[in-house]
Amino acid sequence: MRDISILIADDEEEIANLIAIHLEKEGYHVIKVSDGQEAIRVVETQSIDLLILDIMMPKLDGYEVTRRIREKHNMPIIFLSAKTSDFDKVQGLVIGADDYVTKPFTPIELVARVNAQLRRFMKLNQPKTDYVTCVEFRGLFISLDQRTVTLYGDSIELTPKEFDILYLLASHPKKVFSVENIFRQVWGEAYFEGGNTVMVHIRTLRKKLEEDIRKDKWIKTVWGVGYTFNG
Repeated sequence: MRDISILIADDEEEIANLIAIHLEKEGYHVIKVSDGQEAIRVVETQSIDLLILDIMMPKLDGYEVTRRIREKHNMPIIFLSAKTSDFDKVQGLVIGADDYVTKPFTPIELVARVNAQLRRFMKLNQPKTDYVTCVEFRGLFISLDQRTVTLYGDSIELTPKEFDILYLLASHPKKVFSVENIFRQVWGEAYFEGGNTVMVHIRTLRKKLEEDIRKDKWIKTVWGVGYTFNG
């Protein structure tokens, strides 16, 4: 079995070296690059299991790198940035990042987040012989094996987290999931009070499912409780 490979894309050499030291102590194979174009080249030519991306990088920033990578790949992406506003965090999560860590940070916390993302990703990508692999309701088709979604025959491009939320709800129609429950099952870690990550993803998911212009409302809000799939 090959080593787990982690790509660090950060133009601050000291930070990249510090992260690499701690990840290598955990037994991971680490690759370092200093600009966005090189990050994409490595992902396209090597087997990468997780990416740690700075936002402000030469040539291509972390946002654009994530957009391009998400066209073909679904490995976990963790943003590491000095940008600390809620807008920057939400933007990063919406375009496809799985986590967002602000600078300055503690290496121990970053390693813990890396471990959590890899555990969740590998668990989700194990063969699921006892799970429903396809869900279909009134023109909405979800394939777990291919991780694709079509709506009335048209492909819907979802981020990995958006897909996981939709599949979780759709595979348990009429069951009400609290925000905390969705976060624990999709992100694989404890819910932090006051976080709006789930709500942001569901709002974007509803827009992509065109709930604003179609009569079909796939995701129903149960006020004071959470969300359910209206299948």
